[in-house]
Amino acid sequence: MHINTVGVVGAGTMGNGIAQACAVSGIAVVMVDIAQAAVDKGLASIDKSLDRLLAKEKISAADKAAALARIKGSTNYDDLKGAQLVIEAATENHELKNTILRQLDALLAPEVIVATNTSSISITQLAAVTQRAERFVGMHFFNPVPMMALVEIIRGLQTSDATHDAVKQLAERLGKTPITVKNAPGFVVNRILVPMINEAFFVLAEGLATPEDIDAGMKLGCNQPIGPLALADMVGLDVCLAVMEVYLKEFGDSKYRPCPLLKEYVAAGRLGRKSGKGVYLY
Repeated sequence: MHINTVGVVGAGTMGNGIAQACAVSGIAVVMVDIAQAAVDKGLASIDKSLDRLLAKEKISAADKAAALARIKGSTNYDDLKGAQLVIEAATENHELKNTILRQLDALLAPEVIVATNTSSISITQLAAVTQRAERFVGMHFFNPVPMMALVEIIRGLQTSDATHDAVKQLAERLGKTPITVKNAPGFVVNRILVPMINEAFFVLAEGLATPEDIDAGMKLGCNQPIGPLALADMVGLDVCLAVMEVYLKEFGDSKYRPCPLLKEYVAAGRLGRKSGKGVYLY
């Protein structure tokens, strides 16, 4: 299947980032959200992001105009009918995703591929609420989508080779580097990353070093661009805690127990950048 038009459900940070990546690569996009205000905000975010690329001379004014012309914002799901691939990029909530996927499954032609941009929810379980499980796949983009090179392509138990190959080719057309992952909690990147963040909190709780020195050690000793505690603040400490709790439940292994200090910070409302205070002050 050649994908000429991509539908994106959700105009938030991930949705508008995916829409921008497609449009810049010459692919028509229909970006849908439930409210016109959300659609307008998503389009404005894309406009600003393209302006930053223009200022850095990574694109031309003509490139920006062409990309924006390829994006149609809408509050009507019917506008997704012309897409060969629809990517669900709604909030990371299992029931919400199930509701959206059922709507899409009833609306779209049988041959249309449906993907979900989830970072933690089982692809096999999400596929099971549709009648197109073999044409269902996970496409885990990373934030900020226009800048991050990686896409995890997650195969559910039912995902066909043809579906996998089609979305892999699309990811490559977007200038991304896809990796193929079997369905499992956290997939690959978050499975490794979030326990590392959790361990950094154990190190902090034990008083082995200051937050600044922990982060400096990982940056300079492991060549990471950002330390684990600063990254936790960026991701959101509540998100990190929720992921660790999922791992503990799904794997039943005590090595995934959330650090008590992480739980304490979340209980105190110290969620990171979004709350103005986490490990660090913002």
